[in-house]
Amino acid sequence: MEATSSSVTFDVVVIGGGPAGATAAHDLARLGRSVLLLDRAGRTKPCGGAIPPRLIRDFAIPDELLVARATSARMVSPTDKRVDIPIENGFVGMVDRDHFDEWLRERAAGGGAQRQIGSFDRLTRDDDGVSVVHYQARERAGDAAGVARSVRARCVIGADGARSAVARQAIVGAERNPCVFAYHEIVRTPEARPAGYDGSRCDVYYRGSLSPDFYGWVFPHGDTLSIGTGSADKGFSLRAAVGRLRSDSGLQGAQTLRREGAPIPMKPLRRWDNGRDVLLAGDAAGVVAPASGEGIYYAMASGRLAAEAVESVLQTGDGRCLQQARRRFMKAHGTVFRVLGVMQWFWYSSDRRRERFVTICEDRDVQQLTFESYMNKELVRKKPMAHVRIFFKDMGHLLGLVRA
Repeated sequence: MEATSSSVTFDVVVIGGGPAGATAAHDLARLGRSVLLLDRAGRTKPCGGAIPPRLIRDFAIPDELLVARATSARMVSPTDKRVDIPIENGFVGMVDRDHFDEWLRERAAGGGAQRQIGSFDRLTRDDDGVSVVHYQARERAGDAAGVARSVRARCVIGADGARSAVARQAIVGAERNPCVFAYHEIVRTPEARPAGYDGSRCDVYYRGSLSPDFYGWVFPHGDTLSIGTGSADKGFSLRAAVGRLRSDSGLQGAQTLRREGAPIPMKPLRRWDNGRDVLLAGDAAGVVAPASGEGIYYAMASGRLAAEAVESVLQTGDGRCLQQARRRFMKAHGTVFRVLGVMQWFWYSSDRRRERFVTICEDRDVQQLTFESYMNKELVRKKPMAHVRIFFKDMGHLLGLVRA
């Protein structure tokens, strides 16, 4: 054991200030808990920036954070077949992650959390068994030199990304969770719009030349655009693929504002806690949806569940309460993750299957059920005959009975 250099004890130290960590910090601070939110700051995760209505509603996101409202999606096949899907009776909000994440951190601070810019080093335990969080404190993002500090924490929430240092130190088996790599470029929306450009439409490209196992995207952000792709194939050049996508979209001459890349987890970890006082959330817990790559809603949902589980531990002293975060998340979203995982494994495996997948997306039953589930984050069960029709249509495509 090591003695901490600080006598300060927090109820909770949250490591990582993205959507998961900032949400957990805010919820716990609002409950009156002493919370330290430790975040490196100054770094933005590559992300299309789409947030569904349920996120906006559940987490009280103000309109001014929405830089665009997407009212349709376009699916583009390997042969350039285009299927436009309207988002009926609503929209998908688009946010810029640098502004969105900072707003969440500021909201947490406004709720009573103490912010600290810095990078996590390690966890130890004090002589009385309380966790000690060691970190390099910085005055501002980007400072090269930090000051070594440490604080005690009755509980620790690790929300520090896909290759979480907290997870590697505290959760057995966490280092084995597979990741893909995502890359995007934020470009300025050109004044002379390319032919067919629609600032209220999200374009999704299913082509092996853009990703051998995922998809490419062009998402509008008002004055800017996110153009990106991802893959688990380490030999595939994501940057070259984004260059091709920019050219295909008529955006090769648009001004590039920044480039960002990061690992993205492929599935939820089997365990999120150490059974005592450490719990994971967000990418650290692996909660990015397969096939779609959606992570913001699931990160914030896991952050809220983490806060509730930690509050139970603080009230009862029973570390087994931490298990409820993963249990409740998987009960609510596990089936969707499994279905999406199978879908990605099958439909994204070749251009021939991608072509059929885009053709399936022409079907109105598929469109309605898909968007109802996406917008509300619940499987739609109220239309059993629509599910039956989709099943037989899918079987027709799988067996080659339907022309792509």
